[in-house]
Amino acid sequence: MIYEFCAENVTLLEKAMQAGARRIELCDNLAVGGTTPSYGVTKAAVELAANYDTTIMTMIRPRGGDFVYNDLEIAIMLEDIRLTAQAGSQGVVFGALTADKKLDKPNLEKLIAASKGMEIVFHMAFDELSDEDQPEAIDWLSQAGVTRILTRAGVSGDSLEKRFVHYHRILEYAKGKIEILPGGGNTIAWY
Repeated sequence: MIYEFCAENVTLLEKAMQAGARRIELCDNLAVGGTTPSYGVTKAAVELAANYDTTIMTMIRPRGGDFVYNDLEIAIMLEDIRLTAQAGSQGVVFGALTADKKLDKPNLEKLIAASKGMEIVFHMAFDELSDEDQPEAIDWLSQAGVTRILTRAGVSGDSLEKRFVHYHRILEYAKGKIEILPGGGNTIAWY
């Protein structure tokens, strides 16, 4: 089992790695669900993580709010992916949806192509998809080269029991296709 830590900056990074974290999701501004950290923060995290054999996965998200991005925001995300790779990050975490809460496949194809050679995580934008659309999204993302899907298996306000049942349904469907990573308040108490 790999322990992953979601870090807002490098402040607690070393303590997390000393405690056993071997994968870090590096973000800025967790108050809005995480945005892209600066190049300097990413580079410092990568250098620090090298001492602990820890993977840095960098959030690529230009702003808080929804996951519907215009052309300028997609251009920013593409540049952030380039800089993140240049800083040495092993992977990226992103998502993009259409206004009707479907995968934004044309823009995702651009982001995935720009991330070639890196691990790719589709973040909790997945939870904005309807339950009916999630299986097709799992298929498309796995075939497009995405490594993992990060999900809280529900939306704010869903009971823990409902999320737990849905999480296991997602796990079963994704088995052998793509890794499913629990996040967003999921704890060891689930297991």
